[in-house]
Amino acid sequence: MVRARPAASVPLDADMPVRDRIMATACRLFYADGIQAVGIQRIIDEAGIAKASLYAHFASKDELVAAYLDEKAKSVQATLGAHLDNPRLGPKAKILKFFDMMVDTTADPGFRGCAFQNASAEVADRAHPIRVAVGAQRQWLRDTFARLAREIAGSATAGDRLAAVLMVLYDGAAATAVADRDPHAARHARWAAEKMLG
Repeated sequence: MVRARPAASVPLDADMPVRDRIMATACRLFYADGIQAVGIQRIIDEAGIAKASLYAHFASKDELVAAYLDEKAKSVQATLGAHLDNPRLGPKAKILKFFDMMVDTTADPGFRGCAFQNASAEVADRAHPIRVAVGAQRQWLRDTFARLAREIAGSATAGDRLAAVLMVLYDGAAATAVADRDPHAARHARWAAEKMLG
């Protein structure tokens, strides 16, 4: 099994609010090293805060992980939202923006896979707050693909089938890029999506 390299410590701004320090540290560590591998004490130490300060903002590690995933979801949705709200882009171009972003993301040397896939793999209980947070982001992605695919396909049934295939392509690109260390996986997925939408 290939082990993720330790997350490089990043100096935090001394004037940064405590909650922001916690979130910046947790986001970096959870993504780079995995949720189970990162303990609360490590986050406290690297954020340079007291244990009481962490628990004043987050009641448990699970709550902190859910906040980390919520932060990731907001970031993804905000980045793609500019394209989704652009009236000059048609549904096909909007869908391909998702794959363009995946191409850019997987090219980053620090890419360690989809944060939501990674978190989901670490927690089996579907009712767990982490799985709930993952499910919310997955639903947003599924709904967005379905809405755009229905515009292209002209019917709900055909659009939903197309959206399901887009989800597999999108997820597969992230997983393949990590498992096979294939920097071209996302480009292959984008090519397949473009052909399918064409």
